[in-house]
Amino acid sequence: MSNRVLTHDFHVEAAPEKVFEHLTTPENYIGLSPLVVAVSDVDRSEPGVIRYTAVERFRFLWVITHDNPIRVALHTDGLSVHGEVRSPGRIRMAYRFDLEADGTGTRVNDKLDLTAPWLLVGFAAGEARKVQLARARILAERLSSEDRPAVGR
Repeated sequence: MSNRVLTHDFHVEAAPEKVFEHLTTPENYIGLSPLVVAVSDVDRSEPGVIRYTAVERFRFLWVITHDNPIRVALHTDGLSVHGEVRSPGRIRMAYRFDLEADGTGTRVNDKLDLTAPWLLVGFAAGEARKVQLARARILAERLSSEDRPAVGR
């Protein structure tokens, strides 16, 4: 098994509580993570833990698709969200979002700790990095646009 750690710090022009709320709503991961196309079976029965099933859609050669259902558990600790995803192929990814007030917005530290068989680790790390960078951009766009007045109203 091989391991890769991917980190990315970025700023979101929204209060930490608003970012936290967005990251702890499973349905928001549709589109926030470019691979996630569906969320189901959301369970909030355990305090500080949100469990759900997400479907990741992978495309190979622009024609072949593979839908990969994964069980996700979001754990909360103060203004941090963390957990682990277990995917087929013995791929495991621990993740953590630490949020901190930063001027009028939030500094987000996004850390992914990926473990996979050596044959898959390069592919998995490459996909995880693409998702990580896209998530930062999409989260900033989503939350910044919520505060903008609608045009034509």
